[in-house]
Amino acid sequence: MKDLFSAQSELYQQARPTYPQSLIDSLIKQLKGFDCAWDCGAGSGQLTRLIALYFQQVIATDLSQNQLDQAPALSNVSYLQQAAEQCTFPDHHFDLITVAQAIHWFDFEKFYAQVKRTLKPDGVIAVIGYGLLALDDALLNDRIRQLYSQTLHGFWDAERRYIDEHYQTIPFPFEELPMPQFQIELCWTGQQLWDYLNTWSAIKHYQDQMRVSALADLQDILLIQQPMQVTFPILLRVGRQSI
Repeated sequence: MKDLFSAQSELYQQARPTYPQSLIDSLIKQLKGFDCAWDCGAGSGQLTRLIALYFQQVIATDLSQNQLDQAPALSNVSYLQQAAEQCTFPDHHFDLITVAQAIHWFDFEKFYAQVKRTLKPDGVIAVIGYGLLALDDALLNDRIRQLYSQTLHGFWDAERRYIDEHYQTIPFPFEELPMPQFQIELCWTGQQLWDYLNTWSAIKHYQDQMRVSALADLQDILLIQQPMQVTFPILLRVGRQSI
């Protein structure tokens, strides 16, 4: 698993979007127990804090201690710095295992071996993410898409393609459960959009290699104070142990 976000952990916690309650409600309906959940690749806890309301205990792990240090302190949540592929949990321990906006960085085969070992026989795994944002301002939306696909072409890590393919091409060796489609809907100022763009791994790669900012032509975004509508498509694969 790659660690690309430790250096920007505080910005990541502040600027990354959270998930809608409708998604959590739909996921909770699939469960048969609520003793313990594992949020793997938890980062700064965007998903952890949402699922913690439903479980006796939640264990949140991430490769980055810097990211975990930004996560909220909750009485029933334990944070552990640990690789997804080398967990130390008991067999058949979890009612739910979640991975939010992280599985594309994992070694699929090694991680899924841990999932099959630690998930209860009737437990659920949920792989969640979000794709490229869309803005209601058509001109600005076109500029962001140009940034994403043209300016940053060659600067995204190869694993980014799994996001572009909406997680439909990742291995998923489980009995898949049908789920509704969801999206994240937000109102952002220009500053919020700017902060989010600065969390993109390709922006950092561009800066490191080119010694200039890929966002230089988008400085005027900072002047936009009126809220703009921002939408992210949610990527979702939910399954149980295959019998």
